[in-house]
Amino acid sequence: MASGHARILDHVSTRLKLKQLRLLVAVGKHGNIQNAAREMNVSQPSATKMIQDLELDFEVQLFERTNRGVVPTSFGEVLIRHGKLIFAQISNAAQELDNLNEGSSGRIVIGTLLAASANLLPRAIKQVLAERPRLAIKVVEGTNEVLMPELRTGAIDLVVGRLPTHRHRNELFQEKLFDEQVLVVVGTQHPLAQRKALSFGALKPYGWIVPPVETSLRRQLDQYFLKQDQYVPPFSLESVSYLTNRNLLQTNDFIGLMPAQAAAQEIASGHLAQLDLELPFGGGPVGVTYRMQGQLSPAGEAMLQALRNASSSIS
Repeated sequence: MASGHARILDHVSTRLKLKQLRLLVAVGKHGNIQNAAREMNVSQPSATKMIQDLELDFEVQLFERTNRGVVPTSFGEVLIRHGKLIFAQISNAAQELDNLNEGSSGRIVIGTLLAASANLLPRAIKQVLAERPRLAIKVVEGTNEVLMPELRTGAIDLVVGRLPTHRHRNELFQEKLFDEQVLVVVGTQHPLAQRKALSFGALKPYGWIVPPVETSLRRQLDQYFLKQDQYVPPFSLESVSYLTNRNLLQTNDFIGLMPAQAAAQEIASGHLAQLDLELPFGGGPVGVTYRMQGQLSPAGEAMLQALRNASSSIS
């Protein structure tokens, strides 16, 4: 007798249609079969039948009914995620074929965190464009909480920056490129900019620009504040925008945290100053994250190698 996996695979490989997967993703997006059917230009009974056929073939319940519509079960969430990945791969294949027809060199979408955006990624992009001048590149900035789900679904090919914690490691491969420290920085006009051997007490009167609450760096900062007699800044602003943070530091007496590579450029150009205070946290690996399953496109492989090469001159 065939195993459950073999039986389901046999059913799906002979009966599954892309239209069913498109509907599945649409129902997950809308939380409503009627709206998903309208988007797909099919009748609601037909849409319901298509979902039921999927449930029969995969032998699981994909959605649960609520007063407001339907919500995916844990089985439905898994299938929706894989459905998105399938369509992302189809889109990538179509893009590569189109690029070949036009004599281009492919397309890649890169997610970046602050640790990579100032130095590592620009160097890698410069190198890869020297080899593939017609390569289409899209850069998306964000936090791990935003970028990793997009990486899993195939909307992003690579994520570059501070490597995420274990919460993001399922189905993803992390490649460390180098270690980097986090520096405490201020504008050059800040009253503490030129002072030496600072104690934490000297920082207490000033506001802080802090990382988002979902980041490991923010959790480390909050724990550090707690150990400093449960210190609470008189003002705190949560931001991951490199340009916004730089301008705020230059025009206000705020204190901020910045990856060493990014901070070095700003300090060398006279835009920011490093405070003479060493934090007992913040160091960590910078690298690239990509999906374990599914081979990178030639453009993706080229970018990965360019990141490795660029990191060798940083580490």
